[in-house]
Amino acid sequence: MDALNECRTMTKDQRKQIALEYMKGIDRPSEIMHLFADDAEVCFPKWGIASGREQILRLWSDIGTIIGSLKHDYAHFNFYSEGDVLVVEGTSFGETKDGVRFRAGMNHAGQFTDVFEIRDFKIQRLYIYLDPDYWGANTAPYPWLARHEQWPKSGSWSQDGHGPLNESFAR
Repeated sequence: MDALNECRTMTKDQRKQIALEYMKGIDRPSEIMHLFADDAEVCFPKWGIASGREQILRLWSDIGTIIGSLKHDYAHFNFYSEGDVLVVEGTSFGETKDGVRFRAGMNHAGQFTDVFEIRDFKIQRLYIYLDPDYWGANTAPYPWLARHEQWPKSGSWSQDGHGPLNESFAR
């Protein structure tokens, strides 16, 4: 294998550092495209798959039209790694451009899982799993949401803070 085609071996910690640099770049916001391979893929709910730098820039631009600020809760991240794949499960908070605040545990938005494929110190693939309904407007199709006028208040959350307290599960 010649030097141009040789893959550089990465550790789990190196992959984790690239994922964290991406998250911090989203939070600031700052330039993050140097973290992506030229032919990388990014998938975002309700947007689809962006292939290559031009489409990825368009995806970030489109998301930027609705998100005014975003911060990730780094202290509560869970990392899972196998080979080139790194999964990050976590929470975030922020505000939409029209002033709606969101936070995991307080409304429908804010919980996410990102699946990275990181090779040769570049993000090759990133699939983002989250509910992009930051406004909580799409509740009609879900009967469990229709029963509540609002998202549960902090007092009705389970003691671990990870979900609504459901009386039928508490028995």
